[in-house]
Amino acid sequence: MLPPRLSIARIILNRRPLRPPNVKCNPPGPRLFTQNSQLLLVFRTAPRPELPYLYVSSASGFPQASSSIQYQSRLARYLTTERKQRIKSEAKLTVRYLFIGHVIAGFALVLLWMVSVEIKERRYPTPPEWSFKTRNLYRTARLMSEPNFSASGLTEWPQLANNYWVALSRLEDPSLDGKDLHIPPGDDHRAYVVGIAALGFSRNGLDLTPKSEEWRRGYYSALMGAAQAAENLDEEIRDTTRNITFPLEHMIGPSNPRPKPVPHGAASPPLEENCVPASESPETFYTKILSTTGFNTRQRLDAALAYADWLDFKGLHETAEEMYDWGLDIAMGALPVGVNNVVDTQTGIISNNATYVSNNLLKATTALAIHHAQNNNLTAALPIFLSVLRARKQLSLAPVSEPPTAQLSNTKWILSTAKFILITPPYPPAPPSGDEVPIRSPKAVCEEAAVMAHVGEILFASANDESKPPQRATKRQGTSRKQQAGLGWTRDAVDVSESTLTSMDEADLDGRQTCAECLKTGMDNWSAMVRKMLKDQQAVGSKKEEKVSNERSWFWGGQTTEAAEEDDGKWEPELQLVDERMGRVQRLLENEAGSRKLRKPGGWLGLG
Repeated sequence: MLPPRLSIARIILNRRPLRPPNVKCNPPGPRLFTQNSQLLLVFRTAPRPELPYLYVSSASGFPQASSSIQYQSRLARYLTTERKQRIKSEAKLTVRYLFIGHVIAGFALVLLWMVSVEIKERRYPTPPEWSFKTRNLYRTARLMSEPNFSASGLTEWPQLANNYWVALSRLEDPSLDGKDLHIPPGDDHRAYVVGIAALGFSRNGLDLTPKSEEWRRGYYSALMGAAQAAENLDEEIRDTTRNITFPLEHMIGPSNPRPKPVPHGAASPPLEENCVPASESPETFYTKILSTTGFNTRQRLDAALAYADWLDFKGLHETAEEMYDWGLDIAMGALPVGVNNVVDTQTGIISNNATYVSNNLLKATTALAIHHAQNNNLTAALPIFLSVLRARKQLSLAPVSEPPTAQLSNTKWILSTAKFILITPPYPPAPPSGDEVPIRSPKAVCEEAAVMAHVGEILFASANDESKPPQRATKRQGTSRKQQAGLGWTRDAVDVSESTLTSMDEADLDGRQTCAECLKTGMDNWSAMVRKMLKDQQAVGSKKEEKVSNERSWFWGGQTTEAAEEDDGKWEPELQLVDERMGRVQRLLENEAGSRKLRKPGGWLGLG
């Protein structure tokens, strides 16, 4: 038996202090609601009841409230007094900056609009007497007539015509821009519908003598623009129910039993009972110009020639010839007193002894000759062209231009440029009326070249006409004298126009454009003539090879062989020369077109 163990006293280890640690913990004092100090609830003990809506609950052992109470408590704690003041100040700054930004953007838009109006005004000047709305309508119509105005390259003729018509109605309204106009008695101011507005427009001529020359010139330009728009809308109709313009061929009705389908994606075709003409006839505007008092000779002559050209286009050749004769009478009626026997009114040929040939007279006779040539009346056209060319060569030479002045200093150039940008230039001066005798300027030389090109074309065409009927004519196989003469006239026209264009002053935009058009026409005619002669030569060669073994009479066969042998191997080198010349001329014309865009008034603020 084991001995009993002695009782050992159990030592009790005090794992905790018997008294609290000597750490001082000062709880936060009570927070006054009138003080703006930040309070961080990081202590478990608080001097006031811990209510859920007074603080944001955390994971420190407090009981979690419901989601709605938590959201309200977070929101209440987030919108403190300091944050409310900060949000208010930020909102005020935001509104202020937005207001300032909108004001600046509005001023910028107004400035850009003013700059665009200034650019259009410098590009298409308008009379200062017109009201702002009338001037804006006219400028917009002129801008819409540019080929590159729209991305598609197509001109919106209905909208363009509407702008011109509204501008004309305002110009003829005595309460707007037509003050002091003399309206002929009995003029009913026939109203016609344009778009959705009925405009009053006088079909008869007015008396413009009370108006200034600038006003009359702008009014004339608006009438001519409206006439051009009416020409392009001649075969158009307008659906009154939808105010949409359609070609006449798409209209559905008894007068058009077989309408053409509209393009894919276009509006449905209109019904005949809902359609009206899209525009007045061009005759309305041309006759209005011719019957208006106050236009000069050049303006009336241009309107008469444009109307005659329109009649030619419509196939009314006899009426067109009467209008060309009327234009010739207009030009002759403005000659000085005592000047007689200048033009034969029956043939249109300028007399050899004419001492006073005005610019309008040259223009009228040239237009009459072109009309005869286009209608295959070559025997009447050729003498007129030759008389015009003789009269032009007898003109006095242009005076020698003064040498250019010294260049401006930098300061003067800056001041002049700033003045040009800030101050709108005055309305351009009136061009010559055309009643004076022209001088032989570089532009007149290019016009001579154009007449020479017409003469060459007529000679070449008349030789072809003479060789068509008889099949056994030798001139059909060989080159006739008229064809050789036509080629010579055409070559000379190309040489004259090219040399004049390369030496002409760059500031003469109108003259350079005339030379460029003449050069292009001459090269096209020259190329077409040579290609035709080469084709005829090849046809003659093949025909000669087919009949070389056949027996022919000594009269017909001998002459045919001589004519063909004269042309063998002649036109291929000529065609090669023409192609090389065409490439050089094409590059010259492309450079001229590019430089004309840079020199043309109407760049940035009209700076060319």
